[in-house]
Amino acid sequence: MATLALPRLVPAHKSSSTITTLSASIALDSISTAPVPNKHIPVCPPGPVPRGEPNTPPPSPESSLECQQGSLLFPPDTYPRLNAGALILFKLDAAGVASAIDHISRQPLPDPLQVFPWFHGLHPSNHLQQAFFIQRRRVLRRTPQCFRGITIVKADGDLTECRLKGAIAPSEFMHTGLSAEFLEVDPRDGFSVRNFQIQAAKMATISDIIVYGNDEVQVRQVAWDISAAQLRWREKHEEQGYDLPRYNTFICTAPFSEFEHRYDEMVAINSRREVTGAVVDFFLQERAEMYSMTSASEISAGVWMGPTPDQGSEDERRFDVLIECSDLGRLNPGVLQAISHSRHGPSAPIHLEFPSSGSILPPTWSQSEADGILETCKWIYRLSHGTRPQDEDCPQGEDEDEIMEDGDGGQPQRLKILIHCADGYTESTMLGLAYFSYSTGLPIHDAWLQLHKVKKRNFFAYPTDVALLTAIALRILRESPVCAEKSPGEITSLVSDEPRWMASLDGSFPSRILDYMYLGNLGHANNPDLLRAMGITQILSVGETSMWRDGELELWGEDNVCIVEGVQDNGIDPLTDEFERCLDFIERGRRKGTATLVHCRVGVSRSATICIAEVMRSLNLSFPRAYCFVRARRLNVIIQPHLRFAYELLKWEELLQTRRQEAGVGTGIKRELEWGEISREVALMNRPYAR
Repeated sequence: MATLALPRLVPAHKSSSTITTLSASIALDSISTAPVPNKHIPVCPPGPVPRGEPNTPPPSPESSLECQQGSLLFPPDTYPRLNAGALILFKLDAAGVASAIDHISRQPLPDPLQVFPWFHGLHPSNHLQQAFFIQRRRVLRRTPQCFRGITIVKADGDLTECRLKGAIAPSEFMHTGLSAEFLEVDPRDGFSVRNFQIQAAKMATISDIIVYGNDEVQVRQVAWDISAAQLRWREKHEEQGYDLPRYNTFICTAPFSEFEHRYDEMVAINSRREVTGAVVDFFLQERAEMYSMTSASEISAGVWMGPTPDQGSEDERRFDVLIECSDLGRLNPGVLQAISHSRHGPSAPIHLEFPSSGSILPPTWSQSEADGILETCKWIYRLSHGTRPQDEDCPQGEDEDEIMEDGDGGQPQRLKILIHCADGYTESTMLGLAYFSYSTGLPIHDAWLQLHKVKKRNFFAYPTDVALLTAIALRILRESPVCAEKSPGEITSLVSDEPRWMASLDGSFPSRILDYMYLGNLGHANNPDLLRAMGITQILSVGETSMWRDGELELWGEDNVCIVEGVQDNGIDPLTDEFERCLDFIERGRRKGTATLVHCRVGVSRSATICIAEVMRSLNLSFPRAYCFVRARRLNVIIQPHLRFAYELLKWEELLQTRRQEAGVGTGIKRELEWGEISREVALMNRPYAR
């Protein structure tokens, strides 16, 4: 298994106003390594072992040149060369590097059948993996001849500065020194269709390799080691009677500064250790999408929900009181009460805390905790509406209703309050729902829907939040100023008239990817009452079928259900052939003014693949950007399309680009990132969540 030399850098929180554009350079020392709160990697069952002949490729063609990608680096006859016995290096200037990278990005990728299951990793000792994919057909372990990629290597291995697009460290794919050879990265045991962490190393074995760096001696030494590793790799295959294409090693003769000055579109991290934004970065892209999705918005008069703003930023100064929900937060409504008693508004933003969603656990929560939640809602309401408390809440001597005054004559002063957390939705959901119910007089189930549908907030609640809010729902409405004129019987009726879907709610709604497309799991599909309440009247089932009550399908309408059968999450069954039918069904719903739920079992692989394909089609996004778009909006879990689905989405991008060119609105195939780099980014993004 290859060691990834660079601990991936996760950006610290940036307010939505500062992170939505990535063109400005971002210093690496301003970036933290904290993962997105609440996200987790789910288990994705692969389904049964394929029976009979697996859906795998035939042996690779004998002629390597008949199916290889075109490359400006092959044949290398026109490039200056250096010889050392059987080893050869070729020289390349900055213009040659830039041209070669641009050219390879425009070449169609081989068909998935030609490279899978080899990309999955088929170690000779891993009988479980081999039995699942190839049974007794040993020929399928062969290295495919159809790829001729390009791997960029930074000689010193430090990728935190002077990093070119797609560059990796030598230690990620080879042993250097006297025994220079490629790493054996195929897993020796276990079964996985998501070995993203080995793809960069596997691609290095079927690529021409370009070495760059500012130390010419180090560049040459690393390049000689790589050339030796390529020779040993080829000899190893020849011993087994299998001829590989000849892949070559190049050294870049230009300093990094030339790329910064002339080819800045290739510079991912500059010499000042800044992320340039010229090359799509999965971490920054995901955060940009997240903050775009969760940017602060007003949920009730004077009260906003959103992500934590940067300290001292303009976003922070927009608000008078900022309530941060976190695992370390405490209930302390007395501070809000003290602010309310002040005759003058705060001169600077006041920061308070509140427990995060899921941290107050029924049935162990105390009455004092329930009181604290209600008191917090009450004081938020009064501060945001500019009213002072009635006599029982006032300090001694103040025995009548008053209004907060500003410093210039007693005009009502309404404070702006932000309920916030790191990602803008997870930790703040419980308080946001409780306050929304309190300030609107809506019962909890209606508050749940209206906050999502009308206020357009995406949020995720825990099952414990459902239980807690349900338990105090009656008190919330009884103490709500909006319900002051309602009788106890009317309030009780509001709470008791709970819709059927609420009983099956585990806290999470399906994730809104686009206004007309939701991504969810089998549990969401099995709750048609919830879907109707959310405005979802179409269901696209990918490889799984919902279990409804008798008569539900007729009520729903058979033409509003589309089922993709026979697709397991096994790394073998393809989805490409189903893209057109699925996306046509989703588009049909959009034209009807309704939304479609796309689901499989867990809602992270098969269904996520379809959603990414639709985002690529409808928003004209590349696969890396569409992947981050959907990943950010799948609120509580990490999407996990397996290797084959990810590769199929890269091929889908090619088809979309070709169609746009034929329609006269595009320039044809042009990938932002190559397969090895995309896989490496996915692996590094997922590493903080790995168990």
